[in-house]
Amino acid sequence: MYVQINGLVGADGILPLVEKLAYIRDAVGLAGVWKFPSLFWLNASDAVLTGSCLFGVLAATSVLFDRFTRVNLAICFALYLSIVNAGQDFMTFQWDMLLLEVGFLAIFLTRGSVIVVFLYRWLLFRFMLLSGVVKLASGDENWRNLTALRYHYETQPLPTPLAWYAHQFPLWLQQLSAAGVFFIELVVPFLIFLPGCSRIFAACCFIVLQSSIMLTGNYNFFNLLVIILCLFLLQDKDVIGFISPRLSARILGSSPSAGRIAVAVSGGLAVVIFASCAAIFWSMDVEKPLVQPLSSLRRVSSMLGIVNAYGPFPIMTTRRNEIIIEGSRSGDVWLAYEFKYKPGDLDKPLRWNIPHQPRLDWQMWFAALRIPYMPYWVDQLLYKLHQGSPNVTALFKNNPFPDQPPRYIRLSFYRYRYTAPSVRTSTGQIWTREYLGSYSPSPEFGPSPHFSPE
Repeated sequence: MYVQINGLVGADGILPLVEKLAYIRDAVGLAGVWKFPSLFWLNASDAVLTGSCLFGVLAATSVLFDRFTRVNLAICFALYLSIVNAGQDFMTFQWDMLLLEVGFLAIFLTRGSVIVVFLYRWLLFRFMLLSGVVKLASGDENWRNLTALRYHYETQPLPTPLAWYAHQFPLWLQQLSAAGVFFIELVVPFLIFLPGCSRIFAACCFIVLQSSIMLTGNYNFFNLLVIILCLFLLQDKDVIGFISPRLSARILGSSPSAGRIAVAVSGGLAVVIFASCAAIFWSMDVEKPLVQPLSSLRRVSSMLGIVNAYGPFPIMTTRRNEIIIEGSRSGDVWLAYEFKYKPGDLDKPLRWNIPHQPRLDWQMWFAALRIPYMPYWVDQLLYKLHQGSPNVTALFKNNPFPDQPPRYIRLSFYRYRYTAPSVRTSTGQIWTREYLGSYSPSPEFGPSPHFSPE
């Protein structure tokens, strides 16, 4: 976030946080501090935004060296919760909430706390099982007939260099892979609570699935985080052969035991988490409103991000639309703002960017799903480009107007497809595209909106 937070929500960013906080303060007064928990209520300047990112890095590094661990874990949680809320549209992803929940549990992960270890297993169970349930509950025919992966490698937000090759797999292999996804997400999670080798098998299945996703898609820290959670399915004896003899002796020679206070706190935490989970499942039935105190508990746990509902990728996108932002000084010659990672130029190669998430690139993918209806922040983005905001232009790979901002701004819409193997062999291009139409937000930016029949 350090390299992009000012461009996204800084004072001269796309969605300035200072304006958001002022709006909340005017609307609900001091209650906004509780409804919108963030350390940035104290100060939301650009220096504080970037400084919070650096301070979070420092706190996380201290955790790695086991220095003031619990305090630094609490600092990491508070800072990331503040950044998630400050990020607005750019921090609405499920992995942000998963990281918050994982980080919150880590604060209570005292030595010998088997209760917290179980809560981590419960979190992994919920996440994996719900990932499969939402695919079936959505009614998406592509998941039900196992053809979803036929589209996935081409239409996902940021494909890796291997995604084009995976797209060329025969249909039977794509369907077999989709069936494997359902097996791992719907059946394997129940092995988490069985003794012996069952948990090791479950961990291996989850790691294989998450590694496969990483090979073909740039999902930042998401898959790495799930893989790390698999460590809680193992015991010391399962990993002792993979670490140094000195550390091995230290682990085997220690017999940690949690004190009564730690056990009581962990037990209370378990009650809160299971009650919050019950509230989540109860709230899925709109005809049965939540009763107190479950309603208040659900609201608080949601605001703090400590217990969340999950279910990534319930609907498979079958068409890849892309938005190209272009500017012009004369209205005749148009130059494109090239994104750092998102497909644009047909000669642009696919890249790896794990574990970084370029938030603007991702949100442009979601905005393309709504063509021709653009969300509010897109108009804000174009306005900032029209003003020549340096923090916003820094989010792009290039600024085609370094000396003077463009007089006109427009969006050009295209449908992108992977090229056939023969075309890539002869031209080297990965993408081919079809023009759909264009859009300009206001007369001062350029011509009026117009679209092709499609």
